[in-house]
Amino acid sequence: MFVIVGWLIVMVCVFGVYIFHGGNIMVVLKALPFELITIGGATLGAFVANNQMKVIKSSMKGLGMCFKGSKYTKARYMELLALLYDILQKARKEGLMAIEKDVEDPHSSEIFKKHGEVGHDHHVVEFITDYLRMMVSGNLNAHEIESLMDSEIDTHHAEEHAAVAALQRIAGGLPAFGIVAAVLGVVNTMGSVGQPPAVLGGMIASALVGTFLGILLAYAFAEPLAGLLEQKVEEAGKEFQCIKTTLLASMQGYNPATAIEFGRKVLYSTERPSFSELEAFVKKK
Repeated sequence: MFVIVGWLIVMVCVFGVYIFHGGNIMVVLKALPFELITIGGATLGAFVANNQMKVIKSSMKGLGMCFKGSKYTKARYMELLALLYDILQKARKEGLMAIEKDVEDPHSSEIFKKHGEVGHDHHVVEFITDYLRMMVSGNLNAHEIESLMDSEIDTHHAEEHAAVAALQRIAGGLPAFGIVAAVLGVVNTMGSVGQPPAVLGGMIASALVGTFLGILLAYAFAEPLAGLLEQKVEEAGKEFQCIKTTLLASMQGYNPATAIEFGRKVLYSTERPSFSELEAFVKKK
């Protein structure tokens, strides 16, 4: 939603001021389709040539995320911490072997089922159960599991950041493709030097639209999308860090209530529930 609002502000300010100062918008609109095809086609071709298919798919998925609100809300984090509390509490009361069935078949686990969206999120469930399985096996100590968690989070971050880098390269290339379109327009103009000055002026104006359009698309559209996607990637990684901190605190001997407090503390302040909010929510669950 805010992406659209931002783009509308850009368009109104740029073209509104241009028209207010007596600019002929028809000159821009007349050249726009041809310049868009040239710049857009060149950008798309370079994007496909520069990225593996998995990065292209990830970029398309990431662009879709940019137009949606964030799912990482306070309510989601409270649900996540309540889920971790239930699992750790069961393991503390009945022993680690008691959660073996929950770990091996989380889709049939009553603990995962009762925690809604978080309990059905494939990535979250897989991350939790993988490390709970290691805790149940007892073959690794806390430092070894922490190192493995860090490696997995870094891998996840690198995979997601590939889409961000791809969009940033698009933003960097758009002004150059705008110049390419403008140069082609100038070449076309130079081949028509026998035309009247009014015609030549119109051709030069159309050529300059290419440069303008490349810069506008780069810094008002592509670069903001890349920045927004980068923020969303960082936000997604915070959820894994919360799980990691909570499980490690449990491995180090802290009780479930204290362990989820460790996890709560790593969350961003804007989405972090207060101690009393989380405590009341966990008791309610």
